[in-house]
Amino acid sequence: MTIGSSYNYPSFAAKQTTRTKRSTDNKWAARFPNPPDLCFDYRSLVEQANGIAKATSLDHRICIIGAGVTGLTAARELYRCGFTNITLIEQSRRIGGRHLTIPGSPNSTESHTPFELGAMRMPFFNRADEPPTDGRSLMAYYAKAFELSFSDFANPGSQWVRSTGIYLREGSVGNSGTPQMLIWKNADGLTPPPGEDLQKVYAKWKDFADRMTKHVAEIYASQKWESMWAAIVKKYESVSFRDLVSMPALTTWDERSPGDFGGMGMSAEESAIFYAIGIGDGSWGAFYDVCCLYPLRTAIFGFSSQLQLIHGRVNAAGDPLASPYLHSSAVSDSAGLSFDAPRYIGLAALDESLMFLKTAETGKSVYEHSLERSNGLLTDSSVTKLKKLTNQKIRVYFNWKHSQAEQTQERFEDFDSVIMTLPSWLIETRIELKNFTQEMLPFEIINAYKTAHWETSCKVYAPLKKSFLSKNHKIPQTIVTDSFIHDVYTYRYNDNYSYDCILLSYTWEDDATKLAYFSDKELVATCAKELDRILMNATNIQEKISPYIGIEQAVVQRWITDKNALGCAKLYRPGSYYDAVSLMKYNRDFARTSGLYFSGESFSVDAGWTEPCFRTAVDAVIHICDKTAAIFNGGFSMSDYPHYKLKT
Repeated sequence: MTIGSSYNYPSFAAKQTTRTKRSTDNKWAARFPNPPDLCFDYRSLVEQANGIAKATSLDHRICIIGAGVTGLTAARELYRCGFTNITLIEQSRRIGGRHLTIPGSPNSTESHTPFELGAMRMPFFNRADEPPTDGRSLMAYYAKAFELSFSDFANPGSQWVRSTGIYLREGSVGNSGTPQMLIWKNADGLTPPPGEDLQKVYAKWKDFADRMTKHVAEIYASQKWESMWAAIVKKYESVSFRDLVSMPALTTWDERSPGDFGGMGMSAEESAIFYAIGIGDGSWGAFYDVCCLYPLRTAIFGFSSQLQLIHGRVNAAGDPLASPYLHSSAVSDSAGLSFDAPRYIGLAALDESLMFLKTAETGKSVYEHSLERSNGLLTDSSVTKLKKLTNQKIRVYFNWKHSQAEQTQERFEDFDSVIMTLPSWLIETRIELKNFTQEMLPFEIINAYKTAHWETSCKVYAPLKKSFLSKNHKIPQTIVTDSFIHDVYTYRYNDNYSYDCILLSYTWEDDATKLAYFSDKELVATCAKELDRILMNATNIQEKISPYIGIEQAVVQRWITDKNALGCAKLYRPGSYYDAVSLMKYNRDFARTSGLYFSGESFSVDAGWTEPCFRTAVDAVIHICDKTAAIFNGGFSMSDYPHYKLKT
C-alpha cells in the first residue's frame, strides 16, 4: 500500500547535488534517495554473485512463518547462502500476502489485465537520470534479476495521466458559478493544479517539501547525517501530520537548527482542501492523525518518486515469459496440498519469482528445494504457538489443513531459529508465545507491536472498456474527490489485453470504514452511481462513466477484515516513533538469545511499502548468518551494519 503521492523532486535533488554522499571508508553506505533511519545499501550486499554470506552451519534449522514477500525473500536469501534446513509455513492456499493480484479473467487461459488489490505502485529509488532498475533499492534489484516488466504508474496529478479531474465541495471550488470539475493537465510534471485555491495549497506544500528535500539530499550519508536525522526526529516525532500542515512555515532553513523545517503554514480552509485531495494526487486525510514523520519520510526520501506499475514477468505483448510451472493448474506443497499456481502477471510475479525461479548459487529454486523435504513448504497451516524449550530450540505448533476443520491436525516441529513475518495484530491474536523471558522478549517490545496502529483500506476494481482511454477525451483519466469514493484511477497494462482497468474507489482509514455497511455487490453499484452523479453534476463533463465499466465483474478488497492481514499498513501515531524503531532493533539486540527474528512491515518504520519487507527479511538473514558464524561476502562485517538509534 502507498501514501498515494507523486513527488519526484527527491530524484532530481539527488542528481543535482554535487556532494559525495558515501563515506570514504564505508562502501556499504546508502545514497539519496533512500530511507533515513539506517543508511545502508542493502542492494550491494544482496546482489553479490554468492549472496549475503556462505553458511557454515548447514544443519541450522530455520522456520519462516508467512509466505508473503518478506518470508519468500528470507527463504530465497537464506537458500542462496547455503542454508538447506528451511521450513516455510503459510496459513493460506496462496503465496504473496498483501501482494494480491487478481486475474481479471480467472477462467481464461489468455493473458488479461490484473487487478492489484494490495500494493500497486513501486518506488525503485532511482535518480532522475537513471532507469528504474539502476535504483539503489532491493525492489530495483529483484525487478532486474527476475526480468519484471513495468511502466510509470498513472498517479493522479502526474505526467503519466492524460488529465486529472478534481471535484471538491460539489464542484464549487474554482468560483465558476456552476458546478465544475477542475481539470489538471501536467504533461511536464511541473504544472501546478488549476484554480487559485488549489495553487495556494500546492505552493505551501511544495515550498516546505522542496526546502527539506534539498537540505536532506546535501547531507544524506555524510558525517553530519546521523545528527541531522536525530534532530529532525526530535523536532517532529510527537507532531501529527495534521499539526504539521498548520504549523507556521519557515522562509529559510538555519543549519544551527538542522532538524527544524517549520510547517506548511496552511489556514484551516487550506488544510481542509489538503485533507481531502492532497495536492490533487489523492487524499492525504488518512495520514492526518499519524506521526508526521511517516508522510514526510514517504515524500522526502524517495518512496513517492517515479512510481512504477509492475506488469509481471511478461514480454512486450503482455504474455508471460517461459517460467517454471507457468501452465500448471495447481502446484503442491511438501505435504501434497495444492495452492495457487504462478501466472507471472502483475505484482504477484515478484513473489512467484522469489519462490519458483532458480538461484544461480544452487541451480534450484526455493520451491524445488522445498519439495525435497517433507516439511520444506507447508501451506494451509496456521501457526498457533511458539514455545521456547530448555535446549534453546523453539517449538512451533501449527494446525495443518487449517481451512478444513474436519481434517485439521495439530502438529509441531522444533527449530533453532524462527523468522516471524506476520502482521503484528495477527501475532497478538493468533499466536501464543510461551517461555520467552524478559531477556529474550521484553514486554516493551510486545507492547510496541500490540499497540501499533494498523490502517485499513478498501479497493473497488472493475474491467474498463478499451474505448475509455482510447477514444474518450471528456472524462479525466484519474479523478480525485471529497466524496465517499475519494480516488479513481484508470490505466492500461497492454494494448493486446481485451480491456483496461478502473480502480473505482480507493479509500483509507475512516473513509474505508464508512463503506463497511455495504455488501460487495452493493458497494460496487453505489460507487458507480456516485461517480456518475459527480460527472453529470459537473457542467463541463456531463457524461456517465458507467457504460465503460464491467460492473458485474468488479471485485472488492477490504483489508481490515482479511483474516490473513487485519489491515493494509502499519503506521505509528505521534509520540510512538521510537516504539517502531525498537521493533527494528529487536533482531540485533535480542534475537541471538531468543532465536526469534521479527521481520516484515510490522517491524519497520517505512510501513505501507514493499521495500521495508525486503529489508527486514535481509536483516533477519544477516543476523542469522552472524549467529551461526557464516562467512560474509564482499568484505562485509557486522561493524559495517549501522545501529538504529533510540531516544536518549
